[in-house]
Amino acid sequence: MGTIYSDFPSKILEVILAFKIYMPFLIPYQLLSDGYLKRACSSLLVFILALIAFPTFSTGTAKAQEYTNSIGMEFVLIPSGTFIMGSNLRLEDGMLSERPRHLVRITKPFYLSKYEVTQAQWEAIMGTNPSFTKGERHPVEYVTWWETILFIYKLNAKENTIRYRLPSEAEWEYAARGGSSSTYFFGDNKDELGDYAWYEENSDDCTHEVGLKKPNSFGLYDIYGNVREWVYDTYGTNYYASSPTIDPKGPEEGDFRVSKGCSWIGNYWNCRSASKEPSLPSYRFNYMGFRLAFWESELGN
Repeated sequence: MGTIYSDFPSKILEVILAFKIYMPFLIPYQLLSDGYLKRACSSLLVFILALIAFPTFSTGTAKAQEYTNSIGMEFVLIPSGTFIMGSNLRLEDGMLSERPRHLVRITKPFYLSKYEVTQAQWEAIMGTNPSFTKGERHPVEYVTWWETILFIYKLNAKENTIRYRLPSEAEWEYAARGGSSSTYFFGDNKDELGDYAWYEENSDDCTHEVGLKKPNSFGLYDIYGNVREWVYDTYGTNYYASSPTIDPKGPEEGDFRVSKGCSWIGNYWNCRSASKEPSLPSYRFNYMGFRLAFWESELGN
């Protein structure tokens, strides 16, 4: 599959983002003295440019390529493409770490697990089950970031590969949005969230079997709710202000790791695509799990 948006020369995009050549054309912008208004105008213009440059989301006529590994973990192929990352200040009242909204380009197609890693899959590799709410098809929880890395190491060893990893924060949000720029992948109406997620309003204070709610346009289930998901990135409060446009991987240093996706205990605000939380990699919670990724090019490796 190609990019999910209509074609637009990548070099032109890079010039726009790197040098902001659009600014001279926005005459009122040059006349504004208030810094907040300048930032608001800049964000609005970036959004308009994105709509012009990437107006079309294409689901294609063929089903997305899928892959199932040796322990029954199902993956779907996420195409390369460009999206708007971060929270919409007007609609979401997001945290400082979710701003400013900015364009990000994911240059390599990658596979992402269709479901959160289940307890059966965790036990097949680790031989234990630390979860509070037991169930083979429930997501594994109460695992630290470091333990997810150990799981990945052992799974790679079992399959004699080096492909498996945690997704980056940018990859996760790109896949979660499924081509949307709204608060949730299905729109901005929080009243519809119960159709797609187990969260505080419907979870009965526990996890549920994966795959029972509606998926997003990429075929990913429980991308909101059930458990929050560890990603690879280090957390940085002001990282978005200077993050790369191309395949950002998070700050190089920091004490905390990022988690995304809301959980059974989270509310509608926590379940936004842009939502993120910092946690020490040694922390464990009964609402924290993960899903895995690998690049398409590594499928045979």
